[in-house]
Amino acid sequence: MGVRILKEKCIGCKLCLKSCPFNAIEIKEGKAVLNDSCTGCGACETSCKFKAIEVDKIEKKARDLSGYKGVWVFAEQRNGKLMSTALELLGEGRKLADRLGVELSALLLGYQVDSLCNELIHYGADQVVYAEHPQLKLYTTDGYTKAVVELVNEKKPEIILIGATNIGRDLGPRIAARLDTGLTADCTKLEIDDEQKILLQTRPAFGGNIMATIITPKHRPQMATVRPGVMKKLVPDMWRSGRIEKVEVNLSEADLRVRVMEIVKSAKQAVNLVDAEIIVSGGRGLGGPEGFEMLSQLAAELGGVVGSSRAAVDSGWISHDHQVGQTGKTVRPKIYIACGISGAIQHLAGMQTSECIIAVNKNPEAPIFDVADYGIVGDLHKVVPMMVEEIKALKAEE
Repeated sequence: MGVRILKEKCIGCKLCLKSCPFNAIEIKEGKAVLNDSCTGCGACETSCKFKAIEVDKIEKKARDLSGYKGVWVFAEQRNGKLMSTALELLGEGRKLADRLGVELSALLLGYQVDSLCNELIHYGADQVVYAEHPQLKLYTTDGYTKAVVELVNEKKPEIILIGATNIGRDLGPRIAARLDTGLTADCTKLEIDDEQKILLQTRPAFGGNIMATIITPKHRPQMATVRPGVMKKLVPDMWRSGRIEKVEVNLSEADLRVRVMEIVKSAKQAVNLVDAEIIVSGGRGLGGPEGFEMLSQLAAELGGVVGSSRAAVDSGWISHDHQVGQTGKTVRPKIYIACGISGAIQHLAGMQTSECIIAVNKNPEAPIFDVADYGIVGDLHKVVPMMVEEIKALKAEE
């Protein structure tokens, strides 16, 4: 796309300056002039009342999408262990593939992790595309991107699902850019449009105040990342059989701009909210960081972990790895106890699919009660210690 300013028509009115989002237009000697910041977006053309700006638009040929078929799930593994998110995505991918009448494939990258192939089949995959190479033993952006792009160009899946983990959030955009397709990040719902047979990708927008459904009608594959804990795993079928296709990828050290020299694990063990069956969360109603000591006692008695709202994290009362919500973790525990959490929509987006929600709040009008299965209106500093003592008493009777 090229932008031209017609000097004979330009009167230096400066309307185009206001319309340019990149400050790429200047007025020199009474005429508009483009600088190096111009991206060719064309925003200036419509603002000019004197038709002094022309934009040459490149017409792209329509793509042939007929050769793309099948649903792929990126089976993320670390140190030979499948991430829980990959198994969750297989459950969702199974629904999408069945709706489209196509195969569900798990894409596994690594080195000497053959044992994971059968596990992926047990969790719903029809086949496993397994790319084994020494350069894929540890995750690197360059190595994984090159391998995935090669395989996608060769096999042409119509849908690719990736977990929105640290690795998935790094890998997904790079694959999409190389394949010249779109990517919808942090989806909370995936469906198939029955008429067009395309993927409907739903995610929170505008701070979680609305849910936006995004489609990719003219490009393939259709790509989405999904937050851990949003989708539900299938019950593994140990008798299920499928195909395992071991493929070769063309990789060398020269393809990797970054080399992993050493892995140093954090001395502090991050809390595992995603896989926790019981979570006791606290919000601004705790009044201070000392309130989390009380919640830790309750969590310990229940065999659970401590979570938090964003407000408590922003206040510095607890670390970010405890945060539940749109900007934290999405969880689906059996029991979620919300203490002093009002129930902002951003927090609800991360925990409202919990099997049982118990809310403790002194405000009877708090939105958290709208999603709670059980609500306790009262001072959490009195209610929580009573809960701890009652649990201890029940344990003593056993």
